[in-house]
Amino acid sequence: MNNLITLNNGVRIPAVGFGVFQSAPEETATAVETALKAGYRHIDTAAGYGNEREVGEGIRRSGIDPADVTIETKVWVSDYGFDETLHAFDKSATKLGVSQIDVFILHQPMPQHFERTVQAYRALERLLANGQVRAIGVSNFMPHHLAALRKETTTVPAINQVELHPYFTQSAVQRADADLGIVTQAWSPIGGITFYPGWGENRKSVMEDDTIAGIAASHGKTPAQVMLRWHLQQGRSVIPKSTNPERIAQNIDVLDFELDATDLAAIDGLDRGVRGGPDPDAVDPSTWDVEIPEADTVTSATESS
Repeated sequence: MNNLITLNNGVRIPAVGFGVFQSAPEETATAVETALKAGYRHIDTAAGYGNEREVGEGIRRSGIDPADVTIETKVWVSDYGFDETLHAFDKSATKLGVSQIDVFILHQPMPQHFERTVQAYRALERLLANGQVRAIGVSNFMPHHLAALRKETTTVPAINQVELHPYFTQSAVQRADADLGIVTQAWSPIGGITFYPGWGENRKSVMEDDTIAGIAASHGKTPAQVMLRWHLQQGRSVIPKSTNPERIAQNIDVLDFELDATDLAAIDGLDRGVRGGPDPDAVDPSTWDVEIPEADTVTSATESS
């Protein structure tokens, strides 16, 4: 039901993951359980979302062997630094209820304190070498962030998770990732950003785009399914998010149709170059003052993707 993408270290992960950004902790366990029963085998969360514990609970409730689920999570910037990031792994693994995390990535580049970012990534390299994680990567890294990181570290990131949808295709990021053998992974793959100020003000939702609606009608699919198929056919991993059981099922049911070259070109042509989420060059601990609690502390904090 889900195709696989091979990362640059040989690890294979399901191309379609299930995201829990902005899922309230009390809704997350049920949503994850529903997703796994619908066929997902890749769950994406983050320390900053405040729901890692509930992700673990949802996996346990599902009855699916955790070894059969790719678990991906992120280190928040307040835990950057070598020793701090090693401890961030302990916090996340304990909350998730696992001893090994499949994909462990840095949440933001934090260019204002980039030495801490470098040290955090070196900690990821240590965790990879020790077998505590299966793959490492980054999120929201622009080409200049990737270039700076490569000068200071040894391991090429396996994944770069970025905002990417038909209205914001980030072609320069995709090229930089491809040049380095990094899988581009799309958060907000169908453009459903609602958290950030300005989104929806004097803008048209990608879900309401006439071009995508026409393509969807021609295939008997939903606009969301068309957008997810567009990503997959162009080699990207996607992390759609929903708490609605019907949409959860629809978002993974995207392997039984094919977009032709005309469809793909039409969707590519929708790019507006306007970011909906935060500028990665502006994110540091002062942007969102969130401290990630210890594993024995209950929290409902939620933070940025």
